[in-house]
Amino acid sequence: MAGTSTGIGELKGIGPRRAAALERLGVRDLGDLISLFPRRYEDRRARRRIAELADGETACVSAMIAAPARAVHIRRGMDLVKARAVDETGALDLTFFNQDWIRDGLVPGRTYVFYGRAEVSGQRRGMASPVVEEEGRQEQTGRIVPVYPLTAGLSQGALRRWIRQALDLCLPDLADPIPEELRSRYGLCRIGTACEGVHAPGDEEILGRAWRRLAFEELFLYALALSRRRRGRDRARTDPVRDVDLGPFYAALPFAPTGAQRRCIGEALSDMRSGVPMERLCQGDVGSGKTVVAAACAWICQRSGRQTALMVPTEILARQHWASLSGIMAPLGTRCVLLTGSMGAKERREALGRIASGEADLIVGTHALISGDVAYADLGLVVTDEQHRFGVAQRAALREKGERPHVLVMSATPIPRTLALILYGDLDVSVLDELPPGRQTVSTYAVTGAYRGRIWRFIEEQVRAGGQAYVVCPLVEEDGSDGRQAVTAYVEDLRRGVSPDLRIAYVHGRMKAREKDAVMGAFAAGDLDVLVATTVVEVGMDVPRATVMVVEGAERYGLAQLHQLRGRVGRGTAQSYCVLVSDARDRETRERLALLTKISDGRRLAEEDLRLRGPGDLFGSRQHGIPGLKAAGRGMIDAALAGEARRAAEELLTADPDLSAHPLTAARADALLSGRGGSVDG
Repeated sequence: MAGTSTGIGELKGIGPRRAAALERLGVRDLGDLISLFPRRYEDRRARRRIAELADGETACVSAMIAAPARAVHIRRGMDLVKARAVDETGALDLTFFNQDWIRDGLVPGRTYVFYGRAEVSGQRRGMASPVVEEEGRQEQTGRIVPVYPLTAGLSQGALRRWIRQALDLCLPDLADPIPEELRSRYGLCRIGTACEGVHAPGDEEILGRAWRRLAFEELFLYALALSRRRRGRDRARTDPVRDVDLGPFYAALPFAPTGAQRRCIGEALSDMRSGVPMERLCQGDVGSGKTVVAAACAWICQRSGRQTALMVPTEILARQHWASLSGIMAPLGTRCVLLTGSMGAKERREALGRIASGEADLIVGTHALISGDVAYADLGLVVTDEQHRFGVAQRAALREKGERPHVLVMSATPIPRTLALILYGDLDVSVLDELPPGRQTVSTYAVTGAYRGRIWRFIEEQVRAGGQAYVVCPLVEEDGSDGRQAVTAYVEDLRRGVSPDLRIAYVHGRMKAREKDAVMGAFAAGDLDVLVATTVVEVGMDVPRATVMVVEGAERYGLAQLHQLRGRVGRGTAQSYCVLVSDARDRETRERLALLTKISDGRRLAEEDLRLRGPGDLFGSRQHGIPGLKAAGRGMIDAALAGEARRAAEELLTADPDLSAHPLTAARADALLSGRGGSVDG
């Protein structure tokens, strides 16, 4: 019997090219394939009669082919097959694009099931390229069908077949990482039942139980792993920092720190004086002053003769942090050094020499900080900014550059308290819950696409008044497209809709890093008026003149992500605006976007989102640095489930502190924090 570690090449129909395509989805073995969860489902059970079809409705129809299908040549590269199907209520016109093979498969007099999107014009009804199966021989209709993420070279049908093969091979011997007594106590099905239910659900109840089980497992293992890490940390020792008078540091700031900043700095200082390595999260809205907390910790560390490394996700952010921190720290005698991947050879050698010799007190950079040739004289503090954008392995690699360094992670992602206990269970948490004086609330509006012309005129007015604007476009497709088409098409429309002297540029995921940095640098410097981008590209720059943030397709993002995008404006003294554009008509989406127009506090927003929607996709479509949360990270988290998973982890550790009686559970939990977790493993 094949195990989950068996390579996917063992499955029928997977050669080198398809194996390479699957690897782009993170699938290398059967366990990964079973863990490639659907991104959505299509309910193909309900049938409609032809006359009942509404325009735009996606449904199944059982109908008989009335006459032989015919081929129609439109132009080179475009051939159609047209057919007509009938039932007792009417006729359905069928059109298939570049599918000539289907002409012989539609036999007059036979009945087929068609699944697709109905197009209704007057009394005429049609479907374009529907799924077709002969009545009585259905595999892809008459049931709930999973829809998987795709990449070039793969199809939904092939993925479904391979996943079915993998399930048949693996499920009989699949080991369960949740002990039986905990499964019984918390009403959880077995892992095999959950995998079958997610990929081939019989009904909504089975699907709900399966997702709940998988989400619970991920949160349980994550809580278990962090509890084990915290116990190990509490046993570690490091030299405490010297007693420090923070008066000179506060006096050097160009502004008076808030009470929340002073409190967070005091909590960090207490940690660093304890003799146990600090592991602290500093959480606060964009603009709440997390960088000042990091600067204070770096200065405290410097006073004890040790170095600080601050890692940020993008080069432009690294340069901005380096410039602002140098301005604060240089008068205090702190020597700041920048290290990024695009540095020239000579500049890099000089930076590495200063870091290795101890001439650098504060090193600011990107993931270049963890490169193999970077040697620190005495790394005493590791700071990661926007920590959710780094994987666990990257943060661990930076920590390993020093001898039990203190760790400070910073995040502007608003997270409900219950969820924070799971995700940051190994950290002490400081919260910056007040904004610096003078920081204005960003006026937020939720509108439909009908307002686009007015939005463009408003952008022009703001630019004339000295402001700048961001426009964020969504991904074109959910299957991995990077949004290039959306961005370039939007820029063309925008240029036609505004004055030609507006300086407009764009960035998207297909551009080279140097090109993206050049465009974003020009925007930050004020040489551009409007920047159009996807969120595939980090737009988290400090641009005080930016006063407008427009988010197209706002319904596609989680509230936390929208709140962070809103935080990119309002950094100067001028009133700033965020416009959320969505043509979604469902009540839930409109209510959710309306929350952003009423609530400016990120933590309250996250709690309201959780209350409104129950399970909520707090992070949007991507999970940054939260390993293994495939089910829980896809909108399956709620306060009750997170709390139950944490309690289950505590109960198991109380009964078996070293998990010696549960080796599989221990291995799966430890694999999460080493970056290897996330797939079913037998």
